[in-house]
Amino acid sequence: MLPKKHIRHLFAQVQTCFTLQTASIQSHSRKVRPVNRMNGWQIHSYGALDEVEFSDSIKMPVLSSPNQLLVKIEAASVNPIDVAMIKGYGASVLNAMRCNKSDIEFPLILGRDFAGEIVQKGFGIPDRDLGVGDQVWGVVPLNRQGCHAEYVVVDRCCLSKKPEKLSKIDASAILYAGLTAWSGLYITGQLGSLLGAISPVGGGRGKKVLVLGSSGGVGTIAVQMLLAEGVEVFATCSADAVEKIQNLGVNYVFDYNDPQHEKMIISAGKFDIILDCAGKGSEYATMIPWRFDKYITFNSPVLKNIDDNGFASGMYQNATSILRNNLTSVSGQNGLVMWGYFVPAPQGIAYLQKLVEKGKLLPVIEQVLPFDKMLDAYTRVDAKHLRGKIVIDYNT
Repeated sequence: MLPKKHIRHLFAQVQTCFTLQTASIQSHSRKVRPVNRMNGWQIHSYGALDEVEFSDSIKMPVLSSPNQLLVKIEAASVNPIDVAMIKGYGASVLNAMRCNKSDIEFPLILGRDFAGEIVQKGFGIPDRDLGVGDQVWGVVPLNRQGCHAEYVVVDRCCLSKKPEKLSKIDASAILYAGLTAWSGLYITGQLGSLLGAISPVGGGRGKKVLVLGSSGGVGTIAVQMLLAEGVEVFATCSADAVEKIQNLGVNYVFDYNDPQHEKMIISAGKFDIILDCAGKGSEYATMIPWRFDKYITFNSPVLKNIDDNGFASGMYQNATSILRNNLTSVSGQNGLVMWGYFVPAPQGIAYLQKLVEKGKLLPVIEQVLPFDKMLDAYTRVDAKHLRGKIVIDYNT
């Protein structure tokens, strides 16, 4: 039997070891994130870009419908709508649309389009359709929590399998801008069927479209869509972007700072559609010297009027605005002035997927930033005059 002093010594060593081990476990547990938390960027109130904050303890989204999927994000783009929403744009209408507990206003995660991997799916989605582990691309409606975090929950109708021809970076940069352009041209502009022709000849042959602001995210995709349909495309951009738009296949590209560009566009004759991707707005249609059947702008005052004046007064102002602009346009022997919107429709996703598979569409990407530089991406988008899309790579 060991002497008592040896026993006391051994007991002291065991006690010290146990104390250190416990302290180590406690210290380690403070560093380990709970399994139901994720990294992401969010805002807690509307305001300037400094409202955007990183958090490593955002509650992970959960499925609330059998037709939803949980996606691990690998890449996502930053769009002008993200910056606008930070500043409060559309808050009144979007709050009225938030009917699920998971779609609370704050804290709010921005981000509309993404590429990633399915990690969980609702029982209403058959395995032959989509399965865990599938690589997908998708969009998030404006009233839902976005994809500028590690995971996002989306409805089945808002995503599909990622085209094999696209990298995750390219796939994340198409759908928001692409669906905006698609809805403007096909839903508002009635350019053709919602799924498009995409025939060897082109469903838009004989039509003429002018794209204002052709070098941004929506503009670069719009001109590719139009060219794929056989449309005769005219485009405006700044001088430093002219060559880039010409490289997409546009023959008639005009520097909007050139005093002669208006005369050159006038000489082209009447346009079936003028697509405003430059944020000029509907009143611009009453001032331009070019003739058109339809002028479609994505700079609609609808949400802003409601934000500023409430639903009743805001809708009255919207009706007055579109009526006034159309009366002025028609009296000047031009056609209709119309508003276009982002529409997260499966028909649009299918159309864009068809374009990609036929080699007719690739995103123009200005810059790829790592996940921890998300605020830099917002800042660049806020500065405007983009030359394509800003993309976040979540794996760098």
